[in-house]
Amino acid sequence: MEYRLQSDGTLKNQGEIRKLNPNVSFPRVWDADVCADLKIDPVLSAPKPEPSATYKQVNRNGAVQDASGNWVEAYIEIDMFADTTDKDGVKTTKAEHETAYQKRLDADKATDVRTERDGLLAGTDWQGMSDVTMSSDMTTYRQALRDITAHADFPILTTEDWPTAP
Repeated sequence: MEYRLQSDGTLKNQGEIRKLNPNVSFPRVWDADVCADLKIDPVLSAPKPEPSATYKQVNRNGAVQDASGNWVEAYIEIDMFADTTDKDGVKTTKAEHETAYQKRLDADKATDVRTERDGLLAGTDWQGMSDVTMSSDMTTYRQALRDITAHADFPILTTEDWPTAP
């Protein structure tokens, strides 16, 4: 639980409030009377909003008063990337950072898809044993699994993009 000091608006947790008041005996539950005596306001949890775009992130940013006068967690949306210049003077644009980040995300997703595909193939390997005749439907299914990396939407696949096991 977090609290807002009425004197300067800073946010503190219970441990920090206790350190600020070393000669105070605190009850187990901090009710409205305790908060009033300590001149603090409880900061209520608020749902963290989703970012409005792919390369944005939402960070905690203090506390604000809501329409009911309660103090609640505040959030701010910021860009994940910005133009940068390294110590050698090499400039990298925001767009270049975003492209590199997206390539990493896509590579990770591709690895996940391949792992899932490999698991599905392994689950059907028994049908390729010498004492089992593999059906043409199973052969087609297994080939479709192998070809999944050539799918137009690879690596961002939906359930409908995967072949259906016979």
